[in-house]
Amino acid sequence: MSSLVDRLGLALTEGMAQQTILLAGDHGDVALATGDSLTPAAVLVPVTDRPRPGVILTQRTETLRRHAGQVAFPGGRVDPGEDAVTAALREADEEIALPPSAVTVVGEADRYQTVTGYTVTPIVGVVPPDLTLRPSEAEVASVFEVPLDFLLDSRNHVEARTQWEGRERRYYEILWDDRRIWGATAAMIVNLARRLRWSA
Repeated sequence: MSSLVDRLGLALTEGMAQQTILLAGDHGDVALATGDSLTPAAVLVPVTDRPRPGVILTQRTETLRRHAGQVAFPGGRVDPGEDAVTAALREADEEIALPPSAVTVVGEADRYQTVTGYTVTPIVGVVPPDLTLRPSEAEVASVFEVPLDFLLDSRNHVEARTQWEGRERRYYEILWDDRRIWGATAAMIVNLARRLRWSA
């Protein structure tokens, strides 16, 4: 077991035990669906095991019906008979050809609810550096890596506002090079930062 797995595992365990102010969902003051009407989903937060760890993210294709062109973790809905870990690993394999066997699962982070009716469980995992990843042409335009310490630094979490369906919505965005990480993905990163309290 690598020291990164140990360090992340300890930080996640200790962080999940603390009372922390979290972002519950990207709904703002819009009423969320509850109970059985929420669709379970899971994403993988793949952290690369290198001296300065990074996080693998995807840029979605512009042809997708939902969230076209947005930055996201690999992931999707939990199929019948799956748990969140199995779904996250399967989706990462399908979207970017990340073999499940290459992932050392660290644990589950806080669930996040989307205004589209999903409850998303982030699964933190450690992967070897410099894997050969192949994006699925139908879903993923590109795959890139951002330093973990940059993503988890609260100074890089910018709160923004927009009008959506006649209401003001607040959200976070994180700018990395020419990439804009925002919406649910940025919110899950903000929550993870508040749990892990990570330092370089």
